Amino acid sequence: MADNNNFKSGYSIVNGLTMYYEIYGQGKPLVLIHGGGSTIQTTFGRIIPQLAMNRQIIGVELQAHGRTSDRKTDLTFEQDADDVAILLGNLKISKADFLGFSNGGHSAIEIAIRQPELVNKMILASAFYRRSGASPQFWKGFDHVTLNDMPQVLRNAFLAVNNNNTEALMNMFNKDMRRLKTFQGWSDAQMKSINSPTLVINGSKDIGSPEHAVEMYRIIPNCELAIFPGGHGDYLGALETLDKGMWTKFNATYLIEEFLDKV
Repeated sequence: MADNNNFKSGYSIVNGLTMYYEIYGQGKPLVLIHGGGSTIQTTFGRIIPQLAMNRQIIGVELQAHGRTSDRKTDLTFEQDADDVAILLGNLKISKADFLGFSNGGHSAIEIAIRQPELVNKMILASAFYRRSGASPQFWKGFDHVTLNDMPQVLRNAFLAVNNNNTEALMNMFNKDMRRLKTFQGWSDAQMKSINSPTLVINGSKDIGSPEHAVEMYRIIPNCELAIFPGGHGDYLGALETLDKGMWTKFNATYLIEEFLDKV
């Protein structure tokens, strides 16, 4: 991790949630939004130390995920966007860069659409904006999915920060599945309305196809594109992608820093 002298964590009351966050480093703020079923550390733990060397990192945990509480509503990307916006207001951050992975990328899309004034630059990692961006087999897989299909390392990570609360784990899993089953995405017009400089990152064997990543690159007005060899989250070192705990795949951190530093 980054220098412990620059680390702090806490909770903030956000739209009825008790929302957990972590802050590393100093400098220009970069908000990290994790993937479905994940925590700050499971998605971003391998890249935070480098990113925090030159900027302030704000990791958030979304509704029902990690240490953040739940509310009696389904998960929506719109609500995620509003929750993150309120959290940043509570932290006195008026503008930031955003890196969202997978479902976190979908939440970042909503932030760029709903609260464009908050967004300086945005990185959409392994996200897609239409159902057709992922294969029919991906969507059909939700017909019979169970908690046992969730990577064991993600289940363990959730339980580790929730006192082994298996009921809360099942609740998060069910809500994540409902959100994906009903995923509708965004219109071309909505995507064209994003005016923040954006970097789309995808794996060559990702959930969203490389062809769809190219579509995103072409439809977002001020956009760059990078496609790395590998699958979903390999290039970030997401915990569920590691080989016996070792990160052996391509590392996108330098590219992310180059994009964020570009004037």
